Amino acid sequence: MNIPLLKELCEARGVPGQESDIRAIVRRELQALSPAEMRVDAMGNLYTTFAGEREDKIMIAAHMDEIGFIVKHIDDKGFLRLQPLGGFDPRQLFAQRVLVSTVEGGLAPGVLCYATKPPHLLSKPEGKEPEIEQFFVDTGMTVEDVKANFEIGCMVTLDRTLSECGQGIVSKCLDNRVGVFVMIEALRKLNQSSGSAFTVVAVATTQEEIGLRGATTAAYQVQPAIGIALDTTIAADYPGGTPEANVTVLGNGVGIKIMDGSMVSHPLLVKHMREVADDEEIPNQLEVLPRGGTDGGALQRAANGCAGITLSIPTRYIHTVNEMVYKKDVQAAIDLLAAYLANAHAGKYDWID
Repeated sequence: MNIPLLKELCEARGVPGQESDIRAIVRRELQALSPAEMRVDAMGNLYTTFAGEREDKIMIAAHMDEIGFIVKHIDDKGFLRLQPLGGFDPRQLFAQRVLVSTVEGGLAPGVLCYATKPPHLLSKPEGKEPEIEQFFVDTGMTVEDVKANFEIGCMVTLDRTLSECGQGIVSKCLDNRVGVFVMIEALRKLNQSSGSAFTVVAVATTQEEIGLRGATTAAYQVQPAIGIALDTTIAADYPGGTPEANVTVLGNGVGIKIMDGSMVSHPLLVKHMREVADDEEIPNQLEVLPRGGTDGGALQRAANGCAGITLSIPTRYIHTVNEMVYKKDVQAAIDLLAAYLANAHAGKYDWID
């Protein structure tokens, strides 16, 4: 597995609407596969087209953005107040370090702190559930330097690196840089074989974390016959939960989504995807996610609609600074996507009454 590429993707920074650094990496990697076309739309989505014998299109969507913050206020003491972009659990944010984009395009380190008294001075009645609005960033700069270096809208992301951990990989924003990684590596694998009979349009999408916005625009432009989203999903297979609430389990293979809060996958496409996985002996598991959604919901509903599905990478501690995936599950996602694209022409997804 190309760990250096995954590390580069995860350690790049890009909150919704500011995905340029990730887009540049994806462009570099996919350009090497000699696509028929590459372009960027007004939303910042990157489209990479690989022409097939058939005009019918398969659209693959993997979102580039990560949950994070932008600066919404600079107070008179030089502390930065934050506007969240995406759903952080505030209980996971105490004592974190961040990186703040400067006006000139540089980076400044900072400490993410909670606006409360030190524990030595805190009485029991003052304890309460944390709220995102109470966090601020201390850059250690003077007020004058803060105002010279930062302005409203500057990006703030968690300062965490990728590391290998047993069978797993731990990093910030594996949601959804690992999905982008799967898209790149599956297309690389497909490029080394016979390719797909369909025209494949791979889209690195923007602003998924605040409402599937980039994928909605992209799906209307591409109008695919088949839509495949790539994203992470919950693996709650750790202390504190119950087996029926696991959703997926690390090490059991790629998740083939049955449904989530944004979509119900096309049942005939689910069936075909499972058949391909079984034929190729690719470990897989079925996924039902009670809440939350992916770009698949946007692909399925845009324009005339399409046969839609999401392939999921099981992930522990999702939407925290230490998300964890297993390498074997990531590889299974790569293998299944590549194998499906090579066999998509055998699928029959028309409703017959």
